[in-house]
Amino acid sequence: MKKITLLLLLASLTACTFPSKITTVNTSAENESEEISEEKINSTLENWHAAAANANFEDYFALMANDGVFIGTDATENWQNTAFREFSKPYFDKGKAWSFTTLERNIYTSENGQTAWFDELLDTQMGICRGSGVLEKVNKDWKIKHYVLSIAIPNEIVSEITATKKQTDSILILQLQKQY
Repeated sequence: MKKITLLLLLASLTACTFPSKITTVNTSAENESEEISEEKINSTLENWHAAAANANFEDYFALMANDGVFIGTDATENWQNTAFREFSKPYFDKGKAWSFTTLERNIYTSENGQTAWFDELLDTQMGICRGSGVLEKVNKDWKIKHYVLSIAIPNEIVSEITATKKQTDSILILQLQKQY
């Protein structure tokens, strides 16, 4: 009974705290344990975004898998966990990391309940961005294994954006081609 009351309280607080549209889609049969997992997944992601907004380095990285990956908006930003920690630390130390507010989220879970993937739209300092990623269940906790952040560009201005970044992209393409 205490568990049900606690879950209802948590669900109520989540609904009040996060007015965003959050959609959950399951690839396996709907059941109570999946609903609990989905709540935990949402909570993990919201707590992760909140830790960044509050510049809480330890909480932020505690929610990532030890071998987690963060792919940033720049083509050169493919951060393995240790490198991402090193890159991020000065921002967190200054008390100003980044602030992402969820506008929409879709969650999908594997049949065995050990893996989840998601996509989300975020309100950020860069305008609307899309986040997507994979979470892995480690013991009873969800850890962010892989996260990709992209700037959402309206189709109507893609030509302008590609023209603006053409020179930079050309240089990076040449560098990358030499590596492979």
